[in-house]
Amino acid sequence: MAQRQQRQQRQDRKARLTAQDWADAALTAIGEGGLAAVAVEPLAARLGTTKGSFYWHFANRDALIEAALDRWAQINTEGTISDVEAEPDPRKRIQLLFAKAITSATADPLEVTLLATAKHPQVAAALRRVTERRLAYLTQLFADLGFPEPEARRRGLLAYTVYLGHAQLGHAMSSTLPPEEGGEFRAYLSEALDVLLTRRGA
Repeated sequence: MAQRQQRQQRQDRKARLTAQDWADAALTAIGEGGLAAVAVEPLAARLGTTKGSFYWHFANRDALIEAALDRWAQINTEGTISDVEAEPDPRKRIQLLFAKAITSATADPLEVTLLATAKHPQVAAALRRVTERRLAYLTQLFADLGFPEPEARRRGLLAYTVYLGHAQLGHAMSSTLPPEEGGEFRAYLSEALDVLLTRRGA
């Protein structure tokens, strides 16, 4: 009787797991150990299920990696943009986006890990899609502030390189960045934004 109940509990747990659960677990694994950490058996153990649950949702490991990268794009790009869009003032949208993106990239190693594996075909394709989406959004934000299209694109690219540089330093040499305590980090962000937002001749 007890064995039957245990089997039923395992089956119920396997049935409850979704493809998103697997994708989230794969993202966590990538952040911890890169693409090599995406292995079915360890992920199944982490999720408390069997390989059968994996094959219920995915044809193979590549399909799981693709789902994980799509999930990353949804959370770290579309989700962030959606949050920022709730702010009606374009200048405040840029400030909010900058603060959210830099804080997130510093706290979470996932993006830096993905950048380190940018030659992998699936990662390269995902990074290209995400980068194009982010740059297009940044360009639109600067255009909303009245910058001409070419200059809006340049400022969007500059903002993105500042973000990527901060993310890399935050994980490679965090001691070089201003601490959040005492207002230094806020002042650093404010000055970086002032450079990005100041018009020539102003």
